[in-house]
Amino acid sequence: MDLFDKCYRYTDVKEAKAMDLYPYFHALESMQDIEVVMEGKRRIMIGSNNYLGLTGDPRVIAAGKQAIDEYGSGVSGSRFLNGTLHQHIQLEQELAEFLGKEAALTFSTGFQSNLGIISALAGRNDIIFCDRENHASIYDAIRLSYAQMVRYNHNDMNDLAKKLASADPQKGKLIVTDGVFSMSGDIADLPGIVKLANEFHARVMVDDAHGFGVLGDHGRGTAEHFDLEDDVDIIMSTFSKSLASLGGFMAADAQVVEYVKHKSRPFIFSAAIPPANTVTALTALNILKQEPERPRRLLEVSKHMRDRLTDFGLPLGPDTIAPIIPIYTYSKLRTLYAVKLLYDRGVYVNPVLPPAAPEGECLIRTSYMATHTEDILDEAAAIIHEVLSELPMDDKAIIELIERG
Repeated sequence: MDLFDKCYRYTDVKEAKAMDLYPYFHALESMQDIEVVMEGKRRIMIGSNNYLGLTGDPRVIAAGKQAIDEYGSGVSGSRFLNGTLHQHIQLEQELAEFLGKEAALTFSTGFQSNLGIISALAGRNDIIFCDRENHASIYDAIRLSYAQMVRYNHNDMNDLAKKLASADPQKGKLIVTDGVFSMSGDIADLPGIVKLANEFHARVMVDDAHGFGVLGDHGRGTAEHFDLEDDVDIIMSTFSKSLASLGGFMAADAQVVEYVKHKSRPFIFSAAIPPANTVTALTALNILKQEPERPRRLLEVSKHMRDRLTDFGLPLGPDTIAPIIPIYTYSKLRTLYAVKLLYDRGVYVNPVLPPAAPEGECLIRTSYMATHTEDILDEAAAIIHEVLSELPMDDKAIIELIERG
């Protein structure tokens, strides 16, 4: 068999393009904002993770420009060797202080952060308990660690308790969960997880990529939201969302960070975050500390949009405060057609299809920024209602619409 046979048999993209329903790789022609220019047309952006609206903040942009002028475009090596800037160290110190942890460590991407943390800390004699709806990077990290993976039903503390109770007491145990689940906006039952971790002598790690800068009175994330900051052993998050940059980090006890720093292959064998990304993340962090009203405004924006969509009777995901609101569109074809119609009418959203969603439970994922205005949100909500109310539930009827053009 030819290794490339699978490539030539893969026709999903070709079929979607033939129907003019391919939803990916639309080209931005402006910066991330509440409105963007995408392929020559104005679109309302409700499909971005720019939660605090800082990617276009003049202070963040100016800091990035200055960093390039002073330090160049890259570091050309690993943090282990020639790639450590004093800004890396400063960023780690300020993250640790902000989160109330002894130390922090930065990684080149959010995905790599989970790979680097979990693969360093866990091994063949350990068990990792993983929420079924955790991010893909957590699953890949567990595989890379060679630890035993035990999946528990989403946010189901009874299921987690049973699986912890049946685990080998001689093995190290780590419970890993998203803080805010990226597709549904659901918030982890962190109080339940912490209670079980204490009972069964397990450690707790929270991937707070969608919670950091979003939840808590100061934007410190899911642990602050539940007043459990001292009970979470490892907080991981990214810079590509609330902190308007690229990269990721962990915050934990100093000895744990020191161990990961010297044992994590994804950390040791990757080039460090470039100067501009490091400084823009640091600048965004300082803005978050100085302007705690931004996360509060973000939750107000999310509530406003959820209320508008609810008023229209749309089938929404879990009723949470997070700035992620999924709208169920059910079939794959109906979802793709809805996303195309919304895009054509000036609203950008993200389709969630199998395997990211079960068959028959596809959805469009909408997400919001602290800088969204009520007028923009109302405009987007009205367009979403208009599109979905006109859309047949039956795939055959949708195919007829597509064929008629």
